[in-house]
Amino acid sequence: MRPAGKTACLLFLFLFIIISSFYAQTFPDDELPLDEGLLFFEEFFVFEDAFSLEPPQDGDSGAETTMGGPPIEEIIPGEEALLGDETFFGGETPLSEETNPGGEALLGDETFSGGEIPLGDETLPGGETFLSDDVPPGDEDFLAGGTFIDEDAFFFEAPPLIFEVPKYQMRSLDAVFPSFSRVQRILAMSDGGLKYSFSKGESPSIVPDPDLGIDLLGTVMKKNPSHLIEALVVVPYREKELDLLDIYNALGRIGKIKDHPASFNGNDFYIFTESTRIESSRNRRAISDPLPAAALPFSETMYLRLKEVNYGNLFIRGEISISMYGITYNMTNFTDVRYFLIPIMRAERFTTIIYLEPVKEGILIYSMSGFYLPGFIADRVNLTPNINRRIEIFINWITDGLREQERKAAE
Repeated sequence: MRPAGKTACLLFLFLFIIISSFYAQTFPDDELPLDEGLLFFEEFFVFEDAFSLEPPQDGDSGAETTMGGPPIEEIIPGEEALLGDETFFGGETPLSEETNPGGEALLGDETFSGGEIPLGDETLPGGETFLSDDVPPGDEDFLAGGTFIDEDAFFFEAPPLIFEVPKYQMRSLDAVFPSFSRVQRILAMSDGGLKYSFSKGESPSIVPDPDLGIDLLGTVMKKNPSHLIEALVVVPYREKELDLLDIYNALGRIGKIKDHPASFNGNDFYIFTESTRIESSRNRRAISDPLPAAALPFSETMYLRLKEVNYGNLFIRGEISISMYGITYNMTNFTDVRYFLIPIMRAERFTTIIYLEPVKEGILIYSMSGFYLPGFIADRVNLTPNINRRIEIFINWITDGLREQERKAAE
């Protein structure tokens, strides 16, 4: 044999002796098969309880810790290293706080023997495991990041929020007009209603409760009228109590205004020969009334053309606003009012505001009208009776619309 071959053979034997002595020192008791040796390292690096974070034992507060867990002592090769009260290297591997004789380790209520360490509910041949979806008992708070989190600290049960909405209660006529005399109340409940005209600077006779916010006079006075007319009538219920939607649909029947006459010297005559909606203040093409609404709008603006026997076409802007208790209908002329081509009232100088509310006695219809006439015209033309008749027509038109809503509800 060549010297080089002898040298290689001696080197091989030397390495074999060194490796054999190392394994003899590491496993002095038994020779571990290959599978069991690999399982030993799985036991150290994979098993989750090896990284469980237990509270530090008494007297260990000054020791070095890792991942927030118990103190880890310095590991000496060949000797047992203590981890709390349990042994790790060179001794029995702890799977729980109890170990049965015979090498069977207890984990919760299950017993595992033969050195197999389960990572889930199932174990495949060759040491492969399936991690189950269920977290082992006692480890519910353990996360992959190596920390414990108290889930209760992130969730709290807020007390239920309870909002008390004031219940709608229908008011009475006396609640809206508490200062009414007995005569005024009787007139308001009659077919003709209560009417009163006065000039600028005089006081009205129909005064609602100021706390209710029904200030029709204040709105009309913004137009600086010279003459004012107030009226009040209560339309009693017949077949059913009406609500705001019924009132709104009654106000939508513009085409029916022309069908109501005014009374003069015991005779009825028709003042309005035409009544229709128009598209806008600029486009005055006639349009039909919409179908009855199924829900109330918050507000609405419409434009009307009323053809009058004396003054020709009157162009009116109608603005509807809805509150909790009632509906306000504000009508203003957006063009001049003429008499035989002579302008007798400028645009925006005539206003009629009608407030409607369901009360216990019926539908309350309260109106305030104001218009401005120059002194030389007011001295020669008395428009108050004419305005009174037109207000009467509007009230009759609304009353007929309310009766129509009652008939439809009864069908």
